[in-house]
Amino acid sequence: MIRRASLVLVGALMGATAMSVIYTAVVPAEAAGSSTYKELSIFGDVFERVRAQYVTPPQEDKLVEAAINGMLSSLDPHSSYMNAKDADDMRTQTKGEFGGLGIEVTMDNDLVKVITPIDDTPAAKAGVLAGDYITAIDGQSVRGLKLEDAVEKMRGAVKTPIKLTLMRKGADKPIELTIIRDVIAVAAVKSREEGDVGYLRIISFTEKTTPDLEAAIAKIKKDIPADKLKGYVLDLRLNPGGLLDQAINVADDVLERGEIVSTRGRNPDETRRFNAGPGDITDGKPIIVLINGGSASASEIVAGALQDLRRATVVGTQSFGKGSVQTIIPLGDGNGALRLTTALYYTPSGRSIQGTGITPDIKVDQPLPDELKGKLLTEGESSLPGHIKGQSETDQGSGSAAYVPPDPKDDVQLKYALDLLRGDKTDPAFPPNPEKAVSSK
Repeated sequence: MIRRASLVLVGALMGATAMSVIYTAVVPAEAAGSSTYKELSIFGDVFERVRAQYVTPPQEDKLVEAAINGMLSSLDPHSSYMNAKDADDMRTQTKGEFGGLGIEVTMDNDLVKVITPIDDTPAAKAGVLAGDYITAIDGQSVRGLKLEDAVEKMRGAVKTPIKLTLMRKGADKPIELTIIRDVIAVAAVKSREEGDVGYLRIISFTEKTTPDLEAAIAKIKKDIPADKLKGYVLDLRLNPGGLLDQAINVADDVLERGEIVSTRGRNPDETRRFNAGPGDITDGKPIIVLINGGSASASEIVAGALQDLRRATVVGTQSFGKGSVQTIIPLGDGNGALRLTTALYYTPSGRSIQGTGITPDIKVDQPLPDELKGKLLTEGESSLPGHIKGQSETDQGSGSAAYVPPDPKDDVQLKYALDLLRGDKTDPAFPPNPEKAVSSK
């Protein structure tokens, strides 16, 4: 019997997954039947035919990787094989820091456009400005590169140099900067004070989420006197998921008791339950959780727990509806890792949100700007080909528009939450009554 360290993941989409607790998974080997070995011999024959007779010599490692991914993708949209590089990228993403420059970028007219340099990072110190266009990286033109490829080139080992060629409005010639990479910590939580309300936006659930959230709440409590603080808005919109243990910790931070989430696998004895302990760092202040079609997985765990236990009122639109748990199984010897769906998770009331999502207590639609009307697709777990059908899934499915205005003044959902907390609006769902918490029996 082999014991292997595994990572439990609860992310939304394969490119935007997140991880959870590390634990030891025991996987007993089960002998395959003779018919299975016969099918495998056919696969071997096909592989040899392709390798020997295809019109151009194929890359054998790519053939094997494609075959493995073909097998896994036939199971569900979230099971996959990660080669060594992909597995390393995943670990970097969930750690919440990497070696890089410290800039937020997008693609614009085949060039990499700087949205903003992050304060006190190598890029900011070197003089990179918002609005700059990166035309070349280490002398190689960025035209023809995908955004993720350009980002990959800019990341690298700490203390290594990189040369950027920039185009800047008003400059009569290209600007060349040599920048030394450093550790870039990606903020998991952004916060601010909306007058007498604390605003907390969880961007993703990485290893930094809980400490970032606790620090943000401590700052808000320091800046706003307790008798003036009306409550908190916990914004989980556009949050694609993250580490399961971080979702549990976030919920536990504002709950005094109760089950937060349970995960149930193929065998009944694999059921795991996670409960909150005493201690609410918000001192019982009212909380409103914002969700939309971009809220998935770990963010749905938090929203579902606070909703079922009547600790918060959920405002917004239907969430994505990803209720499956992926286990990351290292394959050893630098062979990458297997991402395999091994369980579904359930909210305290015992409901699976797989293919259904979290339904807000108060539905508030976010108006779309004219340029996005008819162009923004509404997608959810239920619309993914080959997804696992949820026990409560209906033809209505899951998901809703995933749009948040860049300017808070235009944010209808946020304004609604602020009005509720300040008493300018009323609704039977706010404030929720913890005595009416719903939990599975």
